[in-house]
Amino acid sequence: MISWHRRVASTLSFVGFVWFAVSLWPCGIAIAQNADAGAGSPDGVWSGTAMYNGQQVPLHLEITGKGDHVQGALINGKEKSLSSNGSYSGGHLVLHFDYFANSIDATLKDGALTGTFSSRTRSLPITLRLKAAADDPSPNPPNIAGAWEIAVKSPKGESAWELHVSQSGPEVDAVIQRIDGDTGNLYGTWRDGQFAVSHFTAAGPSYVVLRPQSDGTLKVITFSRSGSQELRAQRPEAARAEGLNKPDDPLQHTKLKDPAQPLAFSGKDLNGKLVASTDPEFKGKVLILSIGGSWCPNCHDEAPFLEDLYSKYHARGLEVVELSFEEEDQLANPERLRAFIQRYGITYPVLVAGTPDQLNEKLPQVDGLNCWPTTFFIGRDGLVKIIHAGYSGPATGSGNSDLRKEVKALVLKLLSENQRASLIGAPEAIAR
Repeated sequence: MISWHRRVASTLSFVGFVWFAVSLWPCGIAIAQNADAGAGSPDGVWSGTAMYNGQQVPLHLEITGKGDHVQGALINGKEKSLSSNGSYSGGHLVLHFDYFANSIDATLKDGALTGTFSSRTRSLPITLRLKAAADDPSPNPPNIAGAWEIAVKSPKGESAWELHVSQSGPEVDAVIQRIDGDTGNLYGTWRDGQFAVSHFTAAGPSYVVLRPQSDGTLKVITFSRSGSQELRAQRPEAARAEGLNKPDDPLQHTKLKDPAQPLAFSGKDLNGKLVASTDPEFKGKVLILSIGGSWCPNCHDEAPFLEDLYSKYHARGLEVVELSFEEEDQLANPERLRAFIQRYGITYPVLVAGTPDQLNEKLPQVDGLNCWPTTFFIGRDGLVKIIHAGYSGPATGSGNSDLRKEVKALVLKLLSENQRASLIGAPEAIAR
């Protein structure tokens, strides 16, 4: 039999244990709640969604580093959009993508990063988890690979867009080509009777639904900030059989009112110096004038190519000027434009000409000027030889490589002309 004093000791020990456990219980809750926040860094690849116009757009974010030296990368296939800077402290993650003036602000709790992807004009809710598994694809995916044309009535005057799809089983990589440029790569998987294709870059989300129809066409649903629209795509040969117009020719979309007159332009550089087309440094030079803005993803695609041309051919007489149209807040403090210049190592002049709605006011000599970018190729005689609307970026594959080859050939041709000569006839058409 256990002695009385041993029973008392056991009881007191049990009571002491219970008191100790109870006293720690709130701390234990706090420790569990703050386990995420106490981590040094949320390193790894996080996957989840952003809510965009009622749709859940896939988002993949790679995070490395710690403290005030956190690097974020938005992942889309093999592409990465790197953050300009970032920090993580006490469970709070902040990533800035200065070259698009966007940011991620999220809190890590219970294994989830929740917060927003925001700009000055919008804020999208996001939720991410570390190494989250994607849903399995649906069986028996239809083959939609190849070229399509999407019938549209665009405010830019277009009758059709191009759609190109590459496919491997249930996985597709699509790109839509408009007159002003392409959407970039859109990735998706066959699920529930449709391919929902998307990307999420530093510029934000892009989301399109491709739904095969029994008649061999595609129902195409595009989503934007302002809403959604439902369109119809068919193979190019079917579109021709119906008598539908082809996609616009980027060399014919924009024209000068009087091609015999030099194109006048002016703007201030970021030091406040006024630069104009009549300045002596442009006299007798070949000039590429690109109309764009740091808010424009297609302009971001074009900028490295223009810098490459400038660095190679400036010594032979090539000038490049970016005429940038920025929103009011960026005119007051062009932080995004500075980040844009830094990101691509731009050394040619970048001039601020006004706000986007002032485009036609600032360039009244031009008809059909509504694409970002629009690029003017000017000869040594000061006259415009070619106007190219839009830019086919890397996502277009051969469209991009063909365009680069044709532009390089055009630049070399223009450089070979002496100051008083002008081109006889138009150069061979630039492929998109």
